[in-house]
Amino acid sequence: MKLLFICSRNKWRSLTAEKVFESYSMYEVRSAGTEENARIKVNAGHVGWADLIFAMEKKHLRRLQAKFASELIGKQVICLGIPDEYGFMDAELIDLLKSTVSDYIEVPE
Repeated sequence: MKLLFICSRNKWRSLTAEKVFESYSMYEVRSAGTEENARIKVNAGHVGWADLIFAMEKKHLRRLQAKFASELIGKQVICLGIPDEYGFMDAELIDLLKSTVSDYIEVPE
């Protein structure tokens, strides 16, 4: 299963999610950001590649829907509701990611 994590700049939340979930062999994982200055800016290729897309906030979901409406047809996009108040690999962020994502996919212990 191919997982795509989206935040604003792809420096903290989505990049942390990529690092956490790529350690599970059953997933292929990528991350990207919605802003112009993102480390990796989300594009149609990312959206097309993904089986499941996780957006950190509603604004990321809205930006994806506005820019990639046709590519999102048939895709499951989930808003995790994780605010931009964590640093890269923050222990609390990792726990929050695992607990919210586990509602949608298997997260091994």
